[in-house]
Amino acid sequence: MMRTEDLEIVPLRPELSNLLADLFADIAGKGEDNFFHPHPFTKAEAERLCLYDGKDFYCALIHSDHVLGYGMLRGWDQGYAIPSLGILIRNEAQGMGLGKLMMLYLHSVARIRGADTIRLKVYEHNKRAKRLYEQLGYVFEEKDGEQLIGFLKLK
Repeated sequence: MMRTEDLEIVPLRPELSNLLADLFADIAGKGEDNFFHPHPFTKAEAERLCLYDGKDFYCALIHSDHVLGYGMLRGWDQGYAIPSLGILIRNEAQGMGLGKLMMLYLHSVARIRGADTIRLKVYEHNKRAKRLYEQLGYVFEEKDGEQLIGFLKLK
């Protein structure tokens, strides 16, 4: 059973590099990057993200020194006013509401940083994720290839 007092969402920082690399190796090794592929899931990418210093935001959902999830708001570095949100929850941690927790946390970060809208992409056949996003208020207005593009008004 998971002790909730050991659960936290934290911005990425250098000392999380190996833990994040472990998550990335697990995701890539199991082929779970089919639905979420914003960048390579490698040790080098984990190190880069944990050392990142810019306008975008990257975080980890940690339970007892184990990364259960990873989230991001990006696009600010490229000058976009509307950040793109992305989350990944380790397969064995799905179904506990952690995806929703990460989403709500990232919505708050975006609001604090002045965003009034967030966007994300989801494959149409990823029914579980699409249902979560719709429950949170995302409206799917556009398509990019096989992916739907959803928008959420924050203000």
